[in-house]
Amino acid sequence: MRAKRKQRLYLVILLVAGLSVAVGLTLMALQQNINLFFTPTQIVDGKAPQGVAFRIGGMVVDDSVKRSDQDLSVQFAITDTAKSVPVLYTGILPDLFREGQGVVALGRLDGKTFVASEVLAKHDENYMAPEAAEAIKQANAQMYKAQEESQ
Repeated sequence: MRAKRKQRLYLVILLVAGLSVAVGLTLMALQQNINLFFTPTQIVDGKAPQGVAFRIGGMVVDDSVKRSDQDLSVQFAITDTAKSVPVLYTGILPDLFREGQGVVALGRLDGKTFVASEVLAKHDENYMAPEAAEAIKQANAQMYKAQEESQ
C-alpha cells in the first residue's frame, strides 16, 4: 500500500472508532434517563421491574394518606380503579396533593411497596397525565368486561 492510502485508512478507522464510542456513550446516557410508566394493575400483576426507576400514575385512594409524626414520611395508595399500590414518600408533597386526585410518582418498587422519590400532582381539576388517564380507562374497560362475563 502506498503511504497516502495507508494514512487515509488509519483516518477512516479512527473516525469509525470515535463515532462508535460517541454512539455508545449516547445510548448509555439515554438508557439511564428513560422513565418507564406502569399502572397499578401492571405492578400488582408483576409486570413492573424491581429496583428500577419508573413512574406510576393514578388516583390517590380515599382515606389512604397516613402522615408520620416523626418526619416527612407519607404513606398512601394509588389506584387505577381496578387495583391499588401502596406508596411510601419522604418529603414535602405538592400543594395540590389530596385524596381522590390524580398523581404521578417517580421511584422504585421495593417488594409490593412503591418507594417514591418524587410526587407530582395534577395542576387543575381537568388535567391528568395522559398515561394515567389511559390506564384508568383501560382498567374500567376490563372491570366492565369481567362484570358482563360473570352475568
